[in-house]
Amino acid sequence: MARVRFIGPEPVTVPELGSRVVEPDEVVEVPDERFEGYVCQPGTWESVEEPGKAAAKKTAAKAPQKEG
Repeated sequence: MARVRFIGPEPVTVPELGSRVVEPDEVVEVPDERFEGYVCQPGTWESVEEPGKAAAKKTAAKAPQKEG
């Protein structure tokens, strides 16, 4: 899941997120395939974490540590 920040001035209801109310400056997770639909509205949403970045971080965190 990608993450975006709502930068609008007032809370909004987002039907795509289960009619969730999103507050100004709130970060929400959106489906990776819908990420572009949010960030193409630069006066309303800004990118926090692009699609696939969270999965890459989790994979790196789970990598076994080398013993020295």
